[in-house]
Parts: sequence; C-alpha cells; structure tokens
Amino acid sequence: MSLLAWLLAPVLLALSRLLPAEGVGLGIRLGAATACLLLPGVLVSRALRVGGLAGALAWSMAALFGATALMFAVHGSLWLAFGLLCAVAVAALPFAARRSGEISPWALGVLALGIAAGISVWWVSRYDGDAFFHLARVQKLLAFDSLSLRSVDEFRDGGLHPGYAFPLWHSAVALVARLAGVGAPSVVLHLPTALVPLSFMLVYEAGTTLFASRWAGVATALTEFALLGLAPGHGGTYSSLALPASATRALLLPTVLALVFAYVREPSTTLLASIAAASAAMTIVHPSYSVLLAVALVGFLLVRALLDVRHDLPHIGAALAAIVVPAGLVVLWLLPLVRETASHSPSDSELRRAFTAYGQELDVFGLHSYRLSPELFARAGAIAVAALVLLPLAVFAHRRMWGAFVLGSMLATLAIGLLPFVFPHFGDAVSISQARRIIAFSPRPFVLVGGALVLAGLLRWAVLPVALAAGIGLQLAYPGDFGSPYRFVHGGPGALAWVAFGGAIAALLGAAVAGRRIPQIEGSTMLATAAVAVFLVPVGVHGYSHWTRSPTARLGLPHKLVAAVRANVPDGDVVFSDPLTAYELAAFAPVYVNAAPQSHVADTRANRPTARVHDAERFFHDGGPLSVPRDYGAHWLLVDRTRVRHADFDLPRVYQGSRYVLYRLIL
Repeated sequence: MSLLAWLLAPVLLALSRLLPAEGVGLGIRLGAATACLLLPGVLVSRALRVGGLAGALAWSMAALFGATALMFAVHGSLWLAFGLLCAVAVAALPFAARRSGEISPWALGVLALGIAAGISVWWVSRYDGDAFFHLARVQKLLAFDSLSLRSVDEFRDGGLHPGYAFPLWHSAVALVARLAGVGAPSVVLHLPTALVPLSFMLVYEAGTTLFASRWAGVATALTEFALLGLAPGHGGTYSSLALPASATRALLLPTVLALVFAYVREPSTTLLASIAAASAAMTIVHPSYSVLLAVALVGFLLVRALLDVRHDLPHIGAALAAIVVPAGLVVLWLLPLVRETASHSPSDSELRRAFTAYGQELDVFGLHSYRLSPELFARAGAIAVAALVLLPLAVFAHRRMWGAFVLGSMLATLAIGLLPFVFPHFGDAVSISQARRIIAFSPRPFVLVGGALVLAGLLRWAVLPVALAAGIGLQLAYPGDFGSPYRFVHGGPGALAWVAFGGAIAALLGAAVAGRRIPQIEGSTMLATAAVAVFLVPVGVHGYSHWTRSPTARLGLPHKLVAAVRANVPDGDVVFSDPLTAYELAAFAPVYVNAAPQSHVADTRANRPTARVHDAERFFHDGGPLSVPRDYGAHWLLVDRTRVRHADFDLPRVYQGSRYVLYRLIL
C-alpha cells in the first residue's frame, strides 16, 4: 500500500471511535486499530527497502517486542509500550518517505477478497479451544498499571507458561483493544475479521514469490483459505485468528516463507534481518512452530543440494540460519522452563498419558516406537488428498524453486511423521502434543498449485473439467475429519500417505539421476489458477453450507456476574472457585484464580496443576475448611451451584444469581 494510505490509519481510527462499538462500527474500529499497530513496522520496512506486507508485519512484531520488553523490565503499563511504538514510527518516517511505492491492482484485488472472507468470518466468531486462557492474559495486560512477565499468569503463586512466557501476541491484541476503545472479549471474538485480509495478502506474497507468478499467488491464497477455513466449516482456523497458535499458522508462517523466498531470489542484508525478526516473533509467540518450519526448510535445502542446483544453496542456508539462530536464542531463554514440564523428555508414565490422550492420532508399537497415524496426512479432506496425489508431479519442475520446496518439505514431514524410529525423538524434543502438528506445516497449498501448473501444461484446457470433477469427487468421498478428539471417519485413506511418500522419493531419485533429461512441464499460470478455483468450488460449497458457530464453542459467564466481580473484586485479587468456573472467570475479569482444568495449565512444578484441582475438588466436596482458599491468598469465593456439591457457606454474599454466588472471605 502507498505510504499515504498507511499514514491515514490514525485518522481513520479517530473517526471510527465516533461510531458505536458494535456491528459495523466495531469492525471499522478493529481494522483501523490493526492498521495503526502495523504502522511502525510499515515505516521501518520501507526505510530498509523491504517491500510487501511480510516485511511490515515482521518489523511490527520486532518493534512490539522491544517496546513490551522495556515495559515489562520497568514494570510499566501498556501505554508505555504504545508510546515507544509511536517513537519508532516517528524515527522511521523520514527514511520511509524517501522511498516511493504504490499498491498494485493485484494486491488490491487480493485484499478485497480477504475483506470479503473476513466479513464472513464475523458471523462464526466464537470462544473455542484455549480462548479463555489467552483472553485472561489480555485482560491483565489491559487492567494492570505495573506489568511484569509474571503478572499476566493465571495464578498469583504459579510460574510462567513455557509456551507463552513472553506474551507478545497477547500484547498485540491488548493494544488493538486499547486503541479501538473496546473490551478484550469483543476483540478476541471479532479481531479475526480484521486479520483475515492480512492472511490473504501474506499467503499471496509467499505464493507469488515462490512461483514467480501473481496468478499462482492468487491460487495459493485461495487454497490456503479453503484448507484452513472452508474445509472444516464453521470458520475453521480463521474464527480463532486472535489466538497465538492460529495467528502463528495463518499470519507469521506465511510471513517467514514470503521473506525466505524473496531472499533466495534476491538476497539482501535487510531481507535477512527481516527473516530473523519474523523468526524471533514466531518463536516467542509459539516456540515449537519455528522448529516445525525449520524442518520444512531443511528438506528444501537438502533437495536443492541433491539436485545439484547449487547457486542458491548459500542463500537457503543463510535464510535457515536467520530462522534458527534467533529461534535458538529464544529457546535457550525458555529452556529452564521447558525442563520443568512433564512433556519434555517425558517419563514412561507421561508417554502412556500422551498415548491415551492422542491415541487416535498415533500408531503405537512400543513405549519408544510410535508414529503419526498415516490417516492424519489426509485428514483435512479433499485438498489434503489432492496434495498427496499431486506431490510426485513436482519432478516435472525439479529445477524450479517451487518444485524443490514442495518435494523437500513434504518428504521431511512424511519421513518424520511416518517412521517410528524417527518420530519418538522428534516428540521428545518438542513434545508429542506439538510434534503431531507438523502436518499443518507441510506446504499443501503450494503442492496443489504446483500440481495444477504441471497438469495445465499436460492437459491444457482439459484441466478445467478434470479439476472440477476431481473437486466434486474428492469432496464427496473425503470431506475430512475436523473434530476433536480426532476420529477417522471421513478422511482420506492412510495408504495414500505411503504412496505419496514412495512417489516423492522415486521422483527425487529420478530427478537426481536423470536430471535435465526429465522435461520441465508448466502450463499457463492463469489456466492453472482457474483449475485451482474450480477444484475449490465444492470445498467452498461445503464450507459455507456449514457456516455456523462450532458446536464446541464456549459461552461466557453471565454479564451480571462479570459486572459484580468487576465492581467488587479489586484488579489482581485472588478468587477461589472450582477449576472450570475459575478458568472462565479469569477470562472476563482481571483477577487471579486458584486452579484451572489441567489441559489449560502448563504442567510445571510451580503451577502444580494436579494439586490445585485436587484442593478445589476436596474443598467443594467437603464444604471447607476455609483455610484452603486462604492458603491460596483468596479474598473471594465464587460458587457455581451446578458444578459443586457444597454451595452454601456462612460468608457475606456480594452477588447471588440463579446459578452463581460470590462470597467475600472474612480474614
């Protein structure tokens, strides 16, 4: 976008604050606040002559990290971080103004598609998964005037979560809330509408750079949206885009890929620095995901080396180093916390617990011999199945960058996931919970677009009816399994993963031996994009016919209860309740709690999740003693009458509804 358009973002924000904080007014507020948050990164990236939204997001996150690090160090408030971001923007503005640049019609078209998709996501917004866990951190960032890394935890007497020890993404969400002038719950629910267009643009940039074609970039963006949003129905990943894991997958991953591809094509020091900034942000927001990305790029590097395409090996190696070094520094800082968790280098009992929790996703042959179930690779429905089928066609583009990337990345993913003598070591390093997510980092949209390019060269215009027929057939046969916990019902057959693995190995060996004797086939990019679009039509029909809030969506606490807690309980006080009610309460009021469901708590010695749950259950089972909540430093007792055995206590009642009662503990 032009510099003037970005500089108008604060003006738009000021005008949007005149609109109601609901409906269209809320959407405009969130969009303007998001643009303002990106503005420092836009100016820095332009000053460094790094084009595109990927560089802007990378440097926005880097600036935000520096601002929040200082904020936490001096125990400041969110306003300090905001002031520092403004200082970065002012300092970069004179240098950014020297570089001219206009947004292309292609980018405007993709942005328009993203806005339309984002508006559709508004209607399926929900609290799901770990939403309350993350919302609780945002609440504290907004409420507390003296912030530290420990102050945003769920427990006053707990410890840092190794996955979210530095709340970088939470700080971004909190700043959007502060700038937009709305509450944290509204932001977590509806910020995805403002972020979906960014995801479209970032994936478009990555696809355009990898395939050296704008048409292919459009096809990649469409495929990504269909894979993550339409195939699962109910908005898929995009409905939770305000949460760190989803934001990392849909925003930061394509950011890093776009920068890596740009650097490999046209190396520069500033691009390399941008890759490092993006990698650091990605690792801070969700540490294990940088490892999953590095696996894909190592495969890319090895395939490029095997095929004797050596002119860009140093560039791929440098880009990989720019990812690994900052990620390694972050992991080194987190290592003491990681070593405290039960899932790191797990004991035999912890392995058995993981086998029980993820039993449907693993093939277990022994305590130290297991792998991902092959069916998982085709779990995501028609697009995943098509990607596995088309993967060997990359041999007809093995000298192209995209051919080496999809072959190397997919082979690395398949080898780690399918080989039982490899996966346990990977699981020990990053935990089984995270290791099973490696499939989500396989380049399936790029495989589909690349396969369409090859088929367009082979079939010409006949590729269009073939693509439509394949889309209809695969969607009907394999709509996908997206439930949690996973159950194999409608996904593709597991044998397909092995066929793709064997076919990709054969393609790689054939390319290494035959080399230039294998013809390079690539058809019209416009025709290939049309083929991808018609293939995705049945997926889109399925997705939008299931465009409702997920049945697993969580409900918030009653407004009257939340209002009573906010009116009577001071910010930062401890409220004692049963684990599930406590978990919900922390999401809607800036308070500490005594316990939470074990699945939402880091299993560290400081957190003692099992002991906390046991204490709460025993207290509400026995109806006391009151020394238990007092030992946790609690001044308040919240009772959900539907969840506990003893609901009546001889204490002053601050709030009483049909279901909930809030007591004040007398010290």
